[in-house]
Formats: sequence, C-alpha cells, structure tokens
Amino acid sequence: MATDSTQTYVTDRKRATGLGSGRAGTQHHWQMMVSSMLLGIVIPAFLITFALGLGGTYDDAVAFYGKPIPAIILALSWVVIVRHMMNEALEAIEDYVHGVAGKLTQVATTAFSYTLMAVGVFAVARMAI
Repeated sequence: MATDSTQTYVTDRKRATGLGSGRAGTQHHWQMMVSSMLLGIVIPAFLITFALGLGGTYDDAVAFYGKPIPAIILALSWVVIVRHMMNEALEAIEDYVHGVAGKLTQVATTAFSYTLMAVGVFAVARMAI
C-alpha cells in the first residue's frame, strides 16, 4: 500500500485552514486589554469618590456629585464599564448566535449599550448642572 506523502508534510498553518478566521481576534484582544487597564484605573477612583460621598442625605449626595471631579469620575466609570460589558456581550453573541438572529442581536445589544451610556451620562450631567 502506498502512503500519501502530501499528508505527512502538512504544516500547522495548513492544518488550521478552514477552522475559523483569525481576522478580528487581535483587535478584540487589544480592545479588551485597553478597556481592562482603564477599568483598573476608574474602578478604584470610583470607589474612593463613592466612599467620600457616602453617609449623607440625598441632597448631600446630589451636591457631592454636582462637583466636577466626582461627576467626571462617575460618568467615565459608567461609560468604561458599559463599553467593556458591551464588547464582551458582542463577542459571546458572535460565538454562539449565527445568521440573521446573530446580526439582529448584535444591533440590539449595541443600541441598548449606547442607550445605557447616554442615560448614565445624562443623569450625571443633570446632577452636575
């Protein structure tokens, strides 16, 4: 019996061909790395400002978040957290929901996430003004 000599010399790249695309993995990885680094900065800043504003009445809390620094930290934290969660949700949808349903779910998730960001920033701006 003769063996097929082409199969014995197949490279790893050739074996991986057809097993999935590697076009967007690096971009997603870098987006999540940057987002995670930002979370590492804004979460402690948010916790510190939250702790400083804790313990007063409703009017005290509104006055505290009416100051520029706590308001900026709160809004920035909200946007970074929602954006990070949106990217993770989109990746999960891309992996597990296919076809038209996947595209519609991605559009709905993106729209919902940006709506959450807008509402959060509006609420902070409303307190600050």
